[in-house]
Amino acid sequence: MSTETAREGSENAVAAPEAILPTVSAPADLAWTIVQMRAGERIAVNEALIAAYQAASSPHSIRALKSDIEAFDSWCRRTNRIALPATAETVADYLDARAGKGSRPASLSRYKASIAKIHQLLDRQDPTPAPLVKLRLQAVRREKGTAQKQARPLRFKGPVRDVERDKARGLNIRALLESCGDDLPGLRDRALLSAAYDTGLRASELVAVAVEHIEEAIDPESRLLQILRSKGDQDGEGATAYLSPRTVAAIMAWTEAAELSAGPLFRRVQVRRYKARAAVRGRAIDSISGREAWDLRKTLSKPAVKARVEYDIGSLALHPGSIGPIFRSIIKRAFDLGALPDLTAEDLARLLKGISAHSTRIGLNQDLFASGEDLAGIMDALRWKSPRMPLSYNRNLAAEAGAVGRLMDRLK
Repeated sequence: MSTETAREGSENAVAAPEAILPTVSAPADLAWTIVQMRAGERIAVNEALIAAYQAASSPHSIRALKSDIEAFDSWCRRTNRIALPATAETVADYLDARAGKGSRPASLSRYKASIAKIHQLLDRQDPTPAPLVKLRLQAVRREKGTAQKQARPLRFKGPVRDVERDKARGLNIRALLESCGDDLPGLRDRALLSAAYDTGLRASELVAVAVEHIEEAIDPESRLLQILRSKGDQDGEGATAYLSPRTVAAIMAWTEAAELSAGPLFRRVQVRRYKARAAVRGRAIDSISGREAWDLRKTLSKPAVKARVEYDIGSLALHPGSIGPIFRSIIKRAFDLGALPDLTAEDLARLLKGISAHSTRIGLNQDLFASGEDLAGIMDALRWKSPRMPLSYNRNLAAEAGAVGRLMDRLK
């Protein structure tokens, strides 16, 4: 089945949604987005192809594609351009406009790829390989550089040189784990942070962990985590990560307290706090004035009520977007408890700006390098497909441990 959308005239009036919607199946969200785009000619939407593409892609990829083409279409409407099929000049001008609003080259490359993908899915000529588009994008890269801003690493002992012998300092995971409370939110946070560091999982991969994915290891105090799917493994070949005894103990404490035996491991914990109430003596019936509402319950005494806290554990996994805020709340709590004594309030504010769900992955990457692991071992442990990112995350450490760093240590 295919859907045709016609947009004619210089103003390209959009066809009424009612005229299009009946021919677009309900699940085809991407198809519905496409038929609303500003087109300069009659375009047939192959719903079977769109559905096949959605089935073959991750939900995150579909959301990103929809977001990108909606933004492109919106810009085309504002500037009186045609989004489908787009010309090379339109694409180049769009990328320039996004660059002018602060988009980095990596983001621009994604926008270009999304525009290309839509044209390919609609069997239209892809305008993005045109020399004009390539040269405009190259000019942006030359002006802004291609370096991407990294999340701040969360290393186990903080910014130390020797990960085995040096004492923990600065912002470090050891202090954060020790500062997590023994209530349900604290137990969940300790298990989450410890597992995130051990495995180097990304946010979407971390929230996908289920109790059933944890298996026994040769070491009775350790466990193995089966990773069914990851960013670099969209086909679901699977991988295995190691869970240390520290993490196993944290997970066991959390699952026992939360009474979890199956399903998502990391879930929302809603906290309800009730204040204490003093005892109230019942009033004599003749003390109830005629000016107030008559209620015999006013004659009854009320016992004192102690302050209490109730927890509600959700049935669904945490949202990937909640991992970064949870990490930042753990850090703030640790600082308030005095667990990070060598940090000032100004240090904390500066560090928190760089903390994200990716911080544990970068921290583990750096700790592995600092401990002397070779690149092949690090790529295998963190399931990297290319050496580019692990080397990029190790850039600062490599500078300190490089030839100049070693020389300056000897010149002290």
